[in-house]
Amino acid sequence: MKKKIEKKQYIVIGLGRFGRSVARQLEANGCMVLAVDREEKNVNTVAEYVTRAMCMDITDEDAVEELGLSNFDGAVVSIGHNLDAAIFAVMWAKEQGVTQVIAKANDENQGKILTKVGADEIVYPEREMGYHLAKNLAFGNFLDAVELTADYSIAEIPILHEWVGKNLKELRLREKYHVNVIAVKRNRDLEITPSADKNFVEDDIVVVLGKNDVLKKLSTYM
Repeated sequence: MKKKIEKKQYIVIGLGRFGRSVARQLEANGCMVLAVDREEKNVNTVAEYVTRAMCMDITDEDAVEELGLSNFDGAVVSIGHNLDAAIFAVMWAKEQGVTQVIAKANDENQGKILTKVGADEIVYPEREMGYHLAKNLAFGNFLDAVELTADYSIAEIPILHEWVGKNLKELRLREKYHVNVIAVKRNRDLEITPSADKNFVEDDIVVVLGKNDVLKKLSTYM
């Protein structure tokens, strides 16, 4: 008999735009999520998408004690507008035995403070979103680009009209553009290391790995 794999459990504290997004995605990825916020309207917007959502003041020690979350796999503290509450939430989560505490910060100073009080990882959503947007703009017409190192990135490329009906062997993309095709997206399917003999169809998306300067040059053909 196969051993049943238990779902990971997370608590997300603070249900602004970032917190709601994290909570919903964790649940969608198969985790059990407890979503917490002091504002009822924020709780209501995410309640149907998570395992449990509740309205509570995270600085209320009595209410916090009743949650008993020592068995949770992780906590995401997303209270960027109230540093005192974020500090309390991080300290409380660590004291309760939560092994992984990730905290949202608006700037470096806030990040340093939350690290000092026990956060295991700090995320800067606004800064990372700005970086990601700038990266995609720099790569012109690519659908998405992820930098791996200072020199290499992975990018999603909508196929050119003249590629339709042809395959990788015929197009010789590595020889012509100096990139490696690592996957092809077709509708909702993703084919890793696609066959060199498989013909492209309209709306296919190619996922390529290459040097940043080469990818930027390639984007001019899109």
